[in-house]
Amino acid sequence: MAGNQGNSRKKTTHNMHNEKKYKNPAGQERVREKSSRAKSDNVCPYAKKCGGCDYQGVEYKEQLKTKQAYMKKLLKPFCFVEPIVGMKNPLYYRHKVHAAFDCTRRGQIVAGAYRKNTHDVVDIESCMIEEQESDEIIRDIKDMLRSFRIKTYDEDTGYGLLRHVLVRKGYATGQIMVVLVLASPILPSKNNFVKALRKKHPNITTVVLNVNDKRTSMVLGDRNITLYGKGFIEDKLCGCTFRISPGSFYQVNPVQTELLYEKAIHEAHLTGKERVIDAYCGTGTIGIIAAKNAGEVIGVELNRDAIRDAVTNAKRNDIRNIRFYNDDAGKFMVEMAQKGEKADVVIMDPPRTGSDEAFLSSVVKLAPERVVYVSCGPETLARDLKYLTKHGYTVKRATPYDCFPYTEHIETVVLLSHKKADSYIHIDVEFGEGEGKIPVDSIAKRAEAYKPKEKVTYKMIKEYIEAKYGFKVHTAYIAEVKRNLGLPMYDAPNAVEELKQPRKHPTPEKVEAIKDALRYFAVI
Repeated sequence: MAGNQGNSRKKTTHNMHNEKKYKNPAGQERVREKSSRAKSDNVCPYAKKCGGCDYQGVEYKEQLKTKQAYMKKLLKPFCFVEPIVGMKNPLYYRHKVHAAFDCTRRGQIVAGAYRKNTHDVVDIESCMIEEQESDEIIRDIKDMLRSFRIKTYDEDTGYGLLRHVLVRKGYATGQIMVVLVLASPILPSKNNFVKALRKKHPNITTVVLNVNDKRTSMVLGDRNITLYGKGFIEDKLCGCTFRISPGSFYQVNPVQTELLYEKAIHEAHLTGKERVIDAYCGTGTIGIIAAKNAGEVIGVELNRDAIRDAVTNAKRNDIRNIRFYNDDAGKFMVEMAQKGEKADVVIMDPPRTGSDEAFLSSVVKLAPERVVYVSCGPETLARDLKYLTKHGYTVKRATPYDCFPYTEHIETVVLLSHKKADSYIHIDVEFGEGEGKIPVDSIAKRAEAYKPKEKVTYKMIKEYIEAKYGFKVHTAYIAEVKRNLGLPMYDAPNAVEELKQPRKHPTPEKVEAIKDALRYFAVI
């Protein structure tokens, strides 16, 4: 019911008998060769409709080989790639399950994932990568709707009540949180509904009503109403306890996440004296775990709600050598450098879109001895490593982790260390004679200005928006915004057909998100 880390099915189902090319977020062509792969008995009956899993019908060992080969090829210019760390059991690993609800023309209630590139809901009874009890809860909620006369939300008309259901289950604690996303704060017979649901599933720890009354693609709204329990659950990771609220970012594969974070802390080489910055700290998971072995940890996060959870989590674990700041991490580090402050280690865990140049330049200015990069986007990782290696850092090693079996997603822990020269000689180089002399630095800047820009694809723009804003935008929306801005349009085989279709007019919210993405990629 949720095909990937971003809680939406957006990957393309591949042909098992053909070679297929596509472009990744960095605009590079990536090739999947399926004909020689051993087939697996684990084949999902919804695979063709859903499209959330890229490696349906492929044996798990073959999946790991493919991912390992890709990471070696991608990171070959930078470092040695350690063997990928896979799972003993690659099934039912997702402990965050999201289901969209809808109603067919015949009045049948459906719950599951969005069909690829659409908002049509594929009715899914169970998913082979989702935690099984969570799927059962969603099935029972779907069955209960008619008896309680609860209508599903219609995105086209704006009528109806139930939009989504989100289920989180703590791997170590077994605690379960059910989030009912409604278009209204009023749930008819809410007490009886919760009572009936808990009768079927007594393990449910808390039930939360989340209000999303906006015409938006975002799953969660800003308001939460606790119907049962505390409104949050707790889980344990690397010996620490973390509070998980409806909107909290918390990794969906706890088994692999624990291995991933342990590796990140190991690569930081903490001795108890270091000053560590946890950039993109979210709810503070990595920083709190690192604080046990560090002198001081500074967590920086732009999301205010995440910072509140981070402070609570630190107190819950009695961690006193960590401070959290609600700020832009790049700006924060630049200000530290300007004040003459230092950091020994920077741990960065950016979204799938990677980091921007502003943030990476702030890392360079602060000049920590070590940088530990926790990546969930291989292509953007390679892009960011290219920048860091050009600005004083060398990549020691990379270790990939398969946190999302049956999908093409790969998490990677990369260690970078600062290059240090034995001595320094300052040389000023100039070209020309007399007043016409030109410093070599000026020539370099001019060359950089005329350097060809990387082609920005629609896919890159869409993935940036989904990662930052939490909703999807149609290609036609991007095209419409570009057209209105007077930007050149890409030639496409179906361009003539598109002209026959009515123009797509995005909402103001999506227009601003698209403009933001265009500014990010320096299109405008």
